[in-house]
Amino acid sequence: MDKEDLKLTSAEIGTLWEEYVNGTAIHTVNKYMLSIIEDEKIKAIFEDAVNTFEKQKKQIAMFIEDEGFPVPIGFTDSDLTKGTKRLFSDIFCLHYLHIMTLHGLLGHMTSLSASVRKDLRYFYDSCDNDGKRMYHQTIELLLEKGHFQRDPYFYPEATPEFVSGQQFLDGFFGDKRPLAATEIISLSFNLKKKILEKTLSIAFSQVAQSREVRKFLESSQNTSNNQIQSLSNILKKDNLPVPMSWESEVTTSKDSPFSDKLMLYHIGFLLQTAQAYHGTGLASAMRTDLAVTYEKIILKNLMVTKEWFNIMTKYKWLEEPPLAPNRKQLAKENK
Repeated sequence: MDKEDLKLTSAEIGTLWEEYVNGTAIHTVNKYMLSIIEDEKIKAIFEDAVNTFEKQKKQIAMFIEDEGFPVPIGFTDSDLTKGTKRLFSDIFCLHYLHIMTLHGLLGHMTSLSASVRKDLRYFYDSCDNDGKRMYHQTIELLLEKGHFQRDPYFYPEATPEFVSGQQFLDGFFGDKRPLAATEIISLSFNLKKKILEKTLSIAFSQVAQSREVRKFLESSQNTSNNQIQSLSNILKKDNLPVPMSWESEVTTSKDSPFSDKLMLYHIGFLLQTAQAYHGTGLASAMRTDLAVTYEKIILKNLMVTKEWFNIMTKYKWLEEPPLAPNRKQLAKENK
């Protein structure tokens, strides 16, 4: 069916809106990183990332405009200060791009699953292909430079085994069983994301102009650190390695390359997307102590996100997505 015969649904408009706002935030950070990176191989990947999103951004704006909706403001060069001192090392920039690429891949697949119209499905297909290319490039370069920490190795059992009783679920009493490979998937992924969140909170708190924003970022850093410790301790008790930290990849610069709006939004974006991954971890957790840890993290992040929302709305930094028609208000206006 031609696009002229099939208007975009609310879900399709919603995914385009999110892709634009979140994409412009990350794009602004990528442009800054491109300006400071010295390593030629890392620089080449960032040039690819910046050019790729420029094309995607134009296409997203066209989809939105064609449906008669206003294109979001998102984030622009006004949120970026050029010529500031270096805030991140080249290696951290590469780690950042790798994790953001993972976010992008998952976001594109979510958008694709909500899309019906052919041209929109093909667009998200192309975005997914771009993301997969970037995923391979970042991993290969991290491996080449010796900065990609792989997940723990297991030794194979001689034969398949079956769960024999309730003790498989126990995590508080008696001899708890070792972690399952299916549980380590989420543990490792959540830890890497939390480490990025903490590192950005440290960097952003150094350069934030607003005292209120700085205080929130410092609090966010402490929350991330506590959650990193909780998840790491579970791995350590099974004598399994934990992902390395990246705090040392942040310089001592107090010269802000970003607006407070962008920095605060970015941390909020990471907090909100992390909830989905924590939920996945909770769903895959079959040991009670692991399930309780995820529940505590989810509840704490809800509290932190509420505080984030209050600051964003106080300064009118949170752009409103398209809303469903307010039928009650329309009826009142017609009286």
